[in-house]
Amino acid sequence: MSYPFIKALVGVLATVGLYSVLYKENKFYRFFEHVFLGLATGWTIFVLWAEVLKPSWYEKMMGTPSVNGGPATDGQWAYILLLPLGLMAYFVFSKKHNWMSRIPIGIILGLWSGQQVQVWFNTYGPQIKGAMKPILPSAFSSFTVPANASAVDVYPSQALSNLLYIVTLLSVLSYFLFSFEVKNKAIIKFNMLGRYLLMIGFGAIFGSTVMTRFTLLIDRMYFIWIEFFQQQVLGRG
Repeated sequence: MSYPFIKALVGVLATVGLYSVLYKENKFYRFFEHVFLGLATGWTIFVLWAEVLKPSWYEKMMGTPSVNGGPATDGQWAYILLLPLGLMAYFVFSKKHNWMSRIPIGIILGLWSGQQVQVWFNTYGPQIKGAMKPILPSAFSSFTVPANASAVDVYPSQALSNLLYIVTLLSVLSYFLFSFEVKNKAIIKFNMLGRYLLMIGFGAIFGSTVMTRFTLLIDRMYFIWIEFFQQQVLGRG
């Protein structure tokens, strides 16, 4: 047996083993689950060193030599102070010295809390700006947006779409008014509209999730029946 055939066969066994949980919990599935978790753990450790610790800590501490005529960088010894702080986190497994693990956690939480102000604005600022949409049309030469439309003009189809967006946004936000009791019937009806629109949105998200899983299933079935069975076993590739 050739190496490509053995590699494809292992992939088929792993695929069937992982999908066998759809029938019931079994040892075949457990075996490949542990294999997957072991490979994922090993890959995570490698990525943690190669993409995080090495470029962000080790190379800045030790410096980097000249590569292909490029400039070399000097190391900064102060980065070594991060090593004992990181090792303190492992004292969480010690009953006597677990208080030391709270020091790096406190530092990380402090830095994280300060950064969240900027992160919040960078995340929600564009969303707030994008929610300010015009709902009155300014161009009536066409109902839909023509190919040569100006970015300033608002056509009726755009205005209608923007109006639907604004109504959805306000009704969904009003649904989460839990700080005080709402007694106005109009606001209650508006809240119910927000609830129904949320259900439609969640349904669309759930539908896309199901379609994503069907896409993964189709890809695995193509691998088993086409790439392995027809090409490797029957030799029809």
